[in-house]
Amino acid sequence: MHQAHQEERDWTQRYTDFLEGKPSREARIVYQRDRARVIHSASFRRLQAKTQIFGLNESDFYRTRLTHSMEVAQIGSGLVEQLITVGDGKAYMDWLPSFYLIEAICLAHDLGHPPYGHGGEVALNYMMRRHGGFEGNAQTLRILSRLGEYTPKNGIDLSRRATLGVLKYPAIYDDVVALNKDYQIQMQEKDAFDFRTLDMSRWYPPKASVYLEEKEQFDWVLGMFSEADKTLFTQLKPDEKGFHKTQYKALDTTVMELADDIAYGIHDLEDAVAMGMVSRDLWQAEVMENPVFKQYPLWDNTMSERLFSSRSKDRKHAISKMVGIMVESIYMDENTVFEHPLLRYQAKLGDSEMAVLELLKRFVYVHVITLPEVKGMEYKGQLIVLDLFKSLRANPEALLPRNTYEKFVSSESEREQLRVLSDYIAGMTNTYASRMYEKFFTASQGSIFDRI
Repeated sequence: MHQAHQEERDWTQRYTDFLEGKPSREARIVYQRDRARVIHSASFRRLQAKTQIFGLNESDFYRTRLTHSMEVAQIGSGLVEQLITVGDGKAYMDWLPSFYLIEAICLAHDLGHPPYGHGGEVALNYMMRRHGGFEGNAQTLRILSRLGEYTPKNGIDLSRRATLGVLKYPAIYDDVVALNKDYQIQMQEKDAFDFRTLDMSRWYPPKASVYLEEKEQFDWVLGMFSEADKTLFTQLKPDEKGFHKTQYKALDTTVMELADDIAYGIHDLEDAVAMGMVSRDLWQAEVMENPVFKQYPLWDNTMSERLFSSRSKDRKHAISKMVGIMVESIYMDENTVFEHPLLRYQAKLGDSEMAVLELLKRFVYVHVITLPEVKGMEYKGQLIVLDLFKSLRANPEALLPRNTYEKFVSSESEREQLRVLSDYIAGMTNTYASRMYEKFFTASQGSIFDRI
């Protein structure tokens, strides 16, 4: 029997079963239920009212976090299917995730993102900077292992392997921050009196997928690996951006991240083109004439004509073709420094496809993400989150919903109390946060009939 089949029941184990000493069920059932638990969770539904890039009231066409997550899941399945197609007789075949499993991981990957995207993330990190911080990926694990509604104490409680799959940065937030002395000094600054004068660019969180509060669950997930593999997998190394970072990801995570990058680089490009934010001339100059694309010409000008056609069907055909080119280039690499196949096998795109995808991602970032119109909405969202947090912290009994207030007052430390506030705000949709802000701070808005 293959090692993968021998270990299968350990990887399908849920944390609740682990604590209660219950046996696991067969993979097909467990991973199908993992996907179902994510889809039916409140956190997943809320993604429909959280921004991907553009404001939710701009148009019904443009993507939200929900539609983005669905597209990532679809691309993830396509990547696995391609690996199966080219993998006949190869050793990695025993370790490929099932379609149910990769879709569960992809659908779950953004659950922890707060309202207003990265703007909300930075704002919450500032407010939590001395109390364990805030990071969207770590919040995802917190939802899966603690906050989700499926179990009383263990959250959505996905299988061990599905939980491993969402750990993009397998490190604990506090450990990463402890290695950055400049940031630790910065953390001790007095709270800003006026948030409008605060330089939020200084408060981007480190890349860490685990809060200290979820360390036990994190250790359980990694319990299948040898000490040598665990040490290497969680090792932190200096990074030019300031915070130390982990260097490695698990097999399923590499598939999910490629799917996420393809969705970001290509599907978000489609939104930008549809909104008229990117012109044909700009595309020609900065993509088609770029030295990278000249070196790796994955398509010709016919693709550009379709992408910028006045017919939406032509544009959709071009986007689908681009995605297909990326998906069909996937292959499985092997990193022999690891013992375990789930860490040793790494999904990658071909060199030319990866180079062009990075070019597309950079194009979207420069000409869409950093536009003043987009950054202005992000800044507005930051101020809303900061003001809500400050008000809720000062007046929890008056402003918090009763069940949240009960969690707040029963907390045993200030850190626990503020984590309750952070969880509450992070779970808000853009529209809910905006409505609450107007209720609290706009004289002409709000009513006693507006339920909190």
